[in-house]
Amino acid sequence: MIKMSFIPPTTKRVEKHTNEKINNRILAMTIVNINKYKNSSPEDITKRIIELRKEWDTERFLEANAAVIVFISAIFTILFNINWAYLILFVSFFLLYHAVIGWCPPLPLIRRLNFRTPQEINREIMTLKFMRGDFNDLNYQEPLDFLSKLIIEEK
Repeated sequence: MIKMSFIPPTTKRVEKHTNEKINNRILAMTIVNINKYKNSSPEDITKRIIELRKEWDTERFLEANAAVIVFISAIFTILFNINWAYLILFVSFFLLYHAVIGWCPPLPLIRRLNFRTPQEINREIMTLKFMRGDFNDLNYQEPLDFLSKLIIEEK
């Protein structure tokens, strides 16, 4: 079996290729979101969890963006000029590169726009579930302690 150490783990790909300041800003945003629900009812926390499950993450945004560009390029290739097919190749290559390595040209912009990875969204969901009482058997007093534990275990 060939070991490919240059390929980051799936859950780390995007964060690994994002500027540390942006990662920290997104984490701070998550902490602010969690603190808003510190004294909320289980019903309000459940509503927030439902919202989070609908949030567009980096992967969904990239996939939709690539699909639109490929679709429009295909139409332009058929209607106007065969050279539009190069854009399809370019987008396909970077979509594959993103799938393997975790980086593609629009990623820095997407992260600056505060799109979170699925893992980052899941951290907030899990912490909210902790606050709601889903994990009463765990020995944590504060939600942010629980969030810290999630982040540490991912590393």
